Amino acid sequence: MLTDKQLIEIGALQTLCETGSNFELKLNWDMLKNREDSESNDFFHYDNGVLVGFLGLYGFGNKVEICGMVHPQFRRKGIFTKLLSKAIEVCIERQYDEILLNAPANSETAKKLLQLITCNYAFTEYQMKWHETEIIEDKDVGIRPSISAADLQLEIQLDVSCFGFSEEEAIDYNNRIRSEGDQQFNIIEFAGEAVGKIRISHEENNTWIYGFAILPEYQGNGIGRKALKKIVLEEHKKGNNIFLEVEATNDLALRLYESCGFQSFHAQDYYRYTKIQQ
Repeated sequence: MLTDKQLIEIGALQTLCETGSNFELKLNWDMLKNREDSESNDFFHYDNGVLVGFLGLYGFGNKVEICGMVHPQFRRKGIFTKLLSKAIEVCIERQYDEILLNAPANSETAKKLLQLITCNYAFTEYQMKWHETEIIEDKDVGIRPSISAADLQLEIQLDVSCFGFSEEEAIDYNNRIRSEGDQQFNIIEFAGEAVGKIRISHEENNTWIYGFAILPEYQGNGIGRKALKKIVLEEHKKGNNIFLEVEATNDLALRLYESCGFQSFHAQDYYRYTKIQQ
């Protein structure tokens, strides 16, 4: 678990690294604030007591994402390389199937650094914000809280069928995210059947949408679009800003979100680390 002092130091370093740039680092603050004592996921480099380098691991089932940063005045000193080397050792020890390096799409510094690492471009993830547009709520789709063992089993099934988790990984993942902060877990219903899930996180007046999935046999019927519109309407009535993330490789999902009024405002590039065996 990270201390309050460490969280403040990470936040200060992030602010410094982003100042004067046109990008944002993706440090998954919801996960940083809820680290487990049993795992080492964060790596620090100090200079005279000041944090000048940080790298975090973010596990999602059988894959892990890595994001790091170095104080602008301490770059080209091998700090990030040392942090990454330690992190890769941990990833290999935990036997992740996929290791993804995350970097802001607009960061030239990150692109130059990635040229020195054994990795290949995988995909781009877009952060999207909803811009007010007319939405007509459809009554065919319902959304309710996830409360029962059967609901949890459906969420596990959806992570397996839609996100490539193994069942064991999906169980561990769902148990972990339920201990992370203020989140709402919801079940999507259609024609009286539970067919999907959607998770919501709130921070002040901002709403983030995560883990949005529909069972494969129900996809292609407009259920996802109707469910998303329903959530947007509810959060908009509360006066909240509404955000989500989507991978560019999923063109159907991208068009779905755009048709509901979402527009991209930041992009994160992901690179697949290829030197797994050491």
